[in-house]
Amino acid sequence: MSNINQIIETVSNLSTLECLKHISNHFEGKAVFSTSFGQEDQVITDLILSNSLPIKLFTLDTGRMFEETYQVMQRTNEKYKTKIDVYFPESLAVETLYKEKGAYSFYESIENRKECCAIRKVKPLKKALRGNEAWITGLRADQSENRNLLSKVQFDKGFNIIKFNPLLDWTLDDVNNYLKEKNVPQNSLHSEGFVSIGCSPCTRAIKEGEDIRAGRWWWEDTSKKECGLHR
Repeated sequence: MSNINQIIETVSNLSTLECLKHISNHFEGKAVFSTSFGQEDQVITDLILSNSLPIKLFTLDTGRMFEETYQVMQRTNEKYKTKIDVYFPESLAVETLYKEKGAYSFYESIENRKECCAIRKVKPLKKALRGNEAWITGLRADQSENRNLLSKVQFDKGFNIIKFNPLLDWTLDDVNNYLKEKNVPQNSLHSEGFVSIGCSPCTRAIKEGEDIRAGRWWWEDTSKKECGLHR
């Protein structure tokens, strides 16, 4: 395992692109980027693919995504002439959940929602990360109170991997300006008030003045809502 303190010192003053280049070189063949095709992830996707960086890209298809998410995935593959890997939940686990608790058990309790997220996201992510040493995400500090406590480089004990958040200091304006300048494909739902987009039954557009993560699991009364992928 690489010395994380040395990595932190090395990347602390690098630009986002320089950081990604360093990751791809240092973790040759063992660096991956997980994309949900949100705005932040599209920035990183463009940086990786436009610069031909040897970083593997993958996404998690929970089986309950918006149609617009599939559309932006298609447009992204076409623009960059690539095929982003897709990981799915285990069919037996989904079938068992439906049989025992129905299709909307996640509305009933936080425990049920986390169970659904574990089946559809966490377990497929563990499979996708297996054998790799660096995991790149599109997290930003001002997305939530919880994410404001993150650092650009950290060791994720839950997934036993070094995690990089190269956009941590970016603002939403920074993200939007980059996407516009580079003409990067975007999810059309962003123009309808959807800032953070996840599964269709668990995401709504936000209202004026609401936190940008307010549309995720909106029925839960907590400011630290996560699905288990990011702690």
